[in-house]
Amino acid sequence: MNSSQLLTAARAINSTIYTWRSDAMDMESTLQLQINPRTVLACVLSFLAATISSAGGVGGGSLYVPILNIVAGLSLKTSTAFSTFMVTGGTLSNVLYTLLVRGPGPDGQPLIDYDIAVVSQPCLLLGVSVGVVSNVMFPEWLITALFAAFLSFATFKTYGTGMRRWRGETAAARRVLEGASAGEGTEEALIGQKGEGGGHGCHWVDLVVLVTVWLCFFVMHLFIGGEGAKGVFDMKPCGVAYWLITVAQIPIAVAFTACIVSQKRKLQTNSQVAEMTISVKSRLDALPVYVFPVAALLTGVMSGLFGIGGGLLLNPVLLQIGVPPKTASATTMFMVLFCASMSMVQFIILGVPGIVGALVYAVACFVASIVGLVVIEGAIRKSGRVSLIVLMVAAVLALSAVVIACSGAVRVWAQYTSGQYMGFKLPC
Repeated sequence: MNSSQLLTAARAINSTIYTWRSDAMDMESTLQLQINPRTVLACVLSFLAATISSAGGVGGGSLYVPILNIVAGLSLKTSTAFSTFMVTGGTLSNVLYTLLVRGPGPDGQPLIDYDIAVVSQPCLLLGVSVGVVSNVMFPEWLITALFAAFLSFATFKTYGTGMRRWRGETAAARRVLEGASAGEGTEEALIGQKGEGGGHGCHWVDLVVLVTVWLCFFVMHLFIGGEGAKGVFDMKPCGVAYWLITVAQIPIAVAFTACIVSQKRKLQTNSQVAEMTISVKSRLDALPVYVFPVAALLTGVMSGLFGIGGGLLLNPVLLQIGVPPKTASATTMFMVLFCASMSMVQFIILGVPGIVGALVYAVACFVASIVGLVVIEGAIRKSGRVSLIVLMVAAVLALSAVVIACSGAVRVWAQYTSGQYMGFKLPC
């Protein structure tokens, strides 16, 4: 086959891809949720993805986006917006299940570490705002490239965490067989249920602070408004007042974080309760004070930009500083709930179409999250290998990275050859 034939074949393939994408976009613009084989398959795959993600303690956005984009035929940006609804539904189910059904750990302490959550949330929501604005401004080729790079990094981190857990479980099983863990139940030694509590005392104050911070950012975005949703003062997009309120999120997040950290340190200094000292000191004093806010800020940016909950970044961070796996998973999902819900609200303000379709997917993920927790916890109790779920998530992420990179390259080439605009856009 000579060069002219290759060029003709390439043009024919490009034309077919462009026609398919145009048809998908036409379908997307008319109705976001049509009952057809592609939509049914997307719902089934999303259900399975939510089941796996919930068991692994991650939001699942990195799995939802390729499913919606490739299987359902939605554009990457619409898939990103839809995934925030799905992550919110799945994490809400996970948090409710943790609080109402699983209850506290064996030592009587709650699985969610509220100290970490309350210190990190202001910068987390600030990052979401930056990410959502970036999603509107960035061209699709850049979002695709960044998303593929993030998935590759998340795969590496998740695989490393899974292998460390696998080796730890193997060592625990060997000690049990050798009689080194006399007096401990085999199942308890393998799963590592002791010391899973992460909090202390009554957490109503922390919950009030978390909701207050969330509402503060929410009100600011009600003032700003967006495409398809005017602000309460009918503010001019990209005007002086618009940017003043947008930029004001930075000092507000910094102020909230500084006050919260200061208050936590005062409580640690004044209190003589041993368990409180351990909880706060091991998470805040063992690391520089900026570690949690910076990690939360980066997580929020990725959440808003890619439509993910950020659990793949938060979970490894918590595990690295010695937080027990179950506490790390529960705390991560709790923080992802605030992060994803803020992304969801901001996409609604920005006028994302097809809200009904997004809610249907979210309900499916809500149910799947409970199913995943129940089934996986049973499997872990029988096998004693919680690392199996982590390694499974790593494998799915690796596949998603390949699929996103390949499909994104084809889509960008189609845009380039058709002469579409591929540059940056204004945020409003």
